Amino acid sequence: MLNARIKLRHLTAFLDVAATRSLVRSSANLSISQPGLSKTIRELETLLDAELFARSPKGMALTASGRAFLRYAGPALQGLEQGMASVARINEQAVVRIGALSSVEDGLLPRVLARTHEVLPRLQAQVTTGSSRYLLSELRLGKLDLVVGRMSEAGAIRDLHFEHLFHEPLVLVARDGHPLAGVAREALSMEVLARFAWVVPPPGTTLRDRIEQFWVEAGGSPSRIALETLSLPLSRRYVGLSDALWVAPLDAIRHDLADAHSSLRLLVSLEARGGSVGLCTNPAQALERGGEQLCELFRQEAAAHPRPDPLLQ
Repeated sequence: MLNARIKLRHLTAFLDVAATRSLVRSSANLSISQPGLSKTIRELETLLDAELFARSPKGMALTASGRAFLRYAGPALQGLEQGMASVARINEQAVVRIGALSSVEDGLLPRVLARTHEVLPRLQAQVTTGSSRYLLSELRLGKLDLVVGRMSEAGAIRDLHFEHLFHEPLVLVARDGHPLAGVAREALSMEVLARFAWVVPPPGTTLRDRIEQFWVEAGGSPSRIALETLSLPLSRRYVGLSDALWVAPLDAIRHDLADAHSSLRLLVSLEARGGSVGLCTNPAQALERGGEQLCELFRQEAAAHPRPDPLLQ
């Protein structure tokens, strides 16, 4: 039974401390004194009869009880906020909060959003980009409605719901006129590729983990990493102006490779099948109609995804 003594301030304080792992940062975020915030957290622990955080000099780490409570507290508070917002915006614009990984920014996501607005012209898509770790944490906290992109590591998804859409391979591209552009693919060994600087995603991302695995399997690594970024526009522009090689999801550069006037050229495919691109949602948080419609259009777009891909033949 719901404890009537648990107030919104308890949940708000708990969620912010869970996100920042710091009383100092959360007290600033919430404009509450640190002693006041600490008192609020202890009140909640008393009401729940459980220790929610393990305190240490390194910060506030969630206990097993804290993680269990987090799974429901974020969506519960978000659900209340959505309910209040829904009452205030009846007949107004619907909002869907999307977490987008770089693997879908240039291809799948804009195609689906364009189709969505043909069906739901008043839907507003709020898109947040970043690493899978960050976006999935925001989804758990109820700050996102869904996350879409390449999420190959099942352990990172844990208590969330993942729906596979299609496999997307990583490819290695270079500028038109690059010294390797005319070399036969069978001659592009890792020894040859390693002579040039690379543009890759930053450490700790799903794509970087796969690239590190490729380097191990290929028996080498590049002599230099010129740029670490998740920004597709920055990567595209930099590679077009240099001899660096860019590891990119195929869907992100599909139009470049199909355009005869593009400055990018495919060198090799780094994967035979690729990683799993899909939708991730929070089972503790119900999607509104706009979100459900968006997910259905993602499924339809995935079903029309070209296979086999002529660009890799």
